[in-house]
Amino acid sequence: MAAEQPGAEVARVAVTPEAAAVIRQLRDSHGPLMFHQSGGCCDGSAPMCYAQREFRIGQRDVFLGEVEGCPVYIGGAQFEYWQHTHLTVDVVPGRGAGFSLEAPLGVRFLTRSRVFTDEEYERMKHAPPPRRGPPE
Repeated sequence: MAAEQPGAEVARVAVTPEAAAVIRQLRDSHGPLMFHQSGGCCDGSAPMCYAQREFRIGQRDVFLGEVEGCPVYIGGAQFEYWQHTHLTVDVVPGRGAGFSLEAPLGVRFLTRSRVFTDEEYERMKHAPPPRRGPPE
């Protein structure tokens, strides 16, 4: 893996190859997709996959980046807790949330996290904050 350039933006979100394959399969069936990570009560902190525009992004939601061309957002309150972590969207066997598009496939998306390294955190201190709210 090549070293990142000084001042390069730190990625806040990534995807495993297995999850990327499921995302591509879902996109073929449903068109453009998006993810929303919340601290919701019913599905815990599972990332939810929706057809784009079928989930309304709120003004406090934070844009983390993209995986497989799909925007990934996190609820504003959840971001306050997880802002120091890098998130990876993964997939595992089992039934997940009924509202997330992968549910009928017998798999569920989940989020794996790690704390940013000291070097990543230092670079992030000099970067602009992530965008909040829906895309313009």
